Amino acid sequence: MKKNTLASHNIRLLFWAELFGSVRFLQPVLTLFYFDRGLDEALILVVLLFFSIGVLVGEIPTGVFADRFGAKRSFLVGSIVAILGYSLLFVAFEPWVFFLSSFLTGFAATFFSGADEALIYESLKQSEEEHLMDRAMGQIGSATFIVAMVAVIIGAALAQDLTEPQFRLLITLSLLCMSVQFLLLLFVKNPPTQGGVATPMLDQIRNGLRAIRNTPQVLWMFINVTLVFIPVGAIFTKFDQKLLVDAGLPVFWIGIVYAIASMIGFIASRSIGWMTTRIDRVVLLFITGLIAVVGLLGAALFHSSLAVVLVIIFMLKLVTAIRYPVYSQLSNDVIPSNVRATTISLLSILDSCFDLLVFTSIGLIAVNGFTPMFIGCAIIALIGMFIPVQSNKIG
Repeated sequence: MKKNTLASHNIRLLFWAELFGSVRFLQPVLTLFYFDRGLDEALILVVLLFFSIGVLVGEIPTGVFADRFGAKRSFLVGSIVAILGYSLLFVAFEPWVFFLSSFLTGFAATFFSGADEALIYESLKQSEEEHLMDRAMGQIGSATFIVAMVAVIIGAALAQDLTEPQFRLLITLSLLCMSVQFLLLLFVKNPPTQGGVATPMLDQIRNGLRAIRNTPQVLWMFINVTLVFIPVGAIFTKFDQKLLVDAGLPVFWIGIVYAIASMIGFIASRSIGWMTTRIDRVVLLFITGLIAVVGLLGAALFHSSLAVVLVIIFMLKLVTAIRYPVYSQLSNDVIPSNVRATTISLLSILDSCFDLLVFTSIGLIAVNGFTPMFIGCAIIALIGMFIPVQSNKIG
C-alpha cells in the first residue's frame, strides 16, 4: 500500500479510532454482568434484539446522511450516540434500561456502518488501490484484536469478584477510551468523491435499491456472510463466558482466553492479503463457513468439556477475523460510488431482519439448554455457507 496518500491517512486514523472505540473493559464479564443485574438467557437475547432494532431504525437515514455529509460527520455523531448508550449501563438495573442502551448502541453503529467502507474504498480509489480493500479492512479490524488482548485481561482481573464497584470502574474506563475515539475522528478526511450527494433522500434510497437489483451477487454474498456471522459473532459470543465458567474456568482466566483468541484474530486480520493471494476469496468464504458450522456443532455436543470449548472459541475467532474483510472487498467491487454508503446501509437492514428472525427462533429454543440452541445455530450457519457467492468486479 502506498504511503502519504489519503487512503494511508484515513486507514491509519481509523485503525486508532477503532482501537480506542472498541475498548470494552466489561466485555470479558459482560454476560456475568447481565446475570448479576437480573437478566436471564431469554432477556439477554432480547437485549440483542433491541440492538438489531436500533440498527433497523437507523440504517437508511444514517446511510443517506453519510452520502450527503461525508463519513467524518457520520462518525462523530455515531460516536456521541455510542457514548450516551454505553453510559446507561451505570443505571441499568431494570431490563428496559438494558434494552434502551442496546437500542442506542445499535443506532450508533449505523453511523459507522457503510460509511467506513465507503470512506476507505473511495480513499483507495484516489491512489488506484481499491483492489487492496480487504487488506485495508483487515488492518483496521485488527485494532479490535489488539484491544482485546489487553482490555479483556485487565477487565477480567479488575472484575474477578463480580462486585458492583468493579463493574462501575470498567464502565468508566471504557467511556474514557470512547472519548479518545471521538477526538481521533476529528482528523478524518473525506475523499472528494465521498459525501456531498444532493439527491433527495427517497431518490437516494431508490438508487441504492437499483444498485442492489442490478448486482444481485452482492445481495447473495451478504446473506451468506450474515447467516454465518449471526450464530457465530452474535449468539455464540454472548454465551461463551457462561460456557467457560460452567466448564470450570475461573473468571480471571477468561481474560487470558480472550487475549489468546484475539491474538489469533489479529494475526488472521493482518494476513488477509497473504491468504487471498493463495486462496480464491469465494473459496475462503466457504472454508471459513464450514469451520463455523463444525465449531457450533462442537459447542452443542461437547460444551461441558473445557478443552473443546477453548478450541471452538479460537476457531470461531479465526472465522470472524477473515470473513468480513473478504466480503468487504467482493461487495465494494460491485457497488457504485455515489450510493455506496446508502447501498451498504440498505443491506444492513436486511441483516437486522435476519437478526430479528434468528434471535427470536433461537430464543425459543434456548429455554431447552445449550445443546438445541447451538444445533439451531449450526443449521443456520450451514444454510448461509451454501448461499452462492460470485466475484465480479465492475468498472
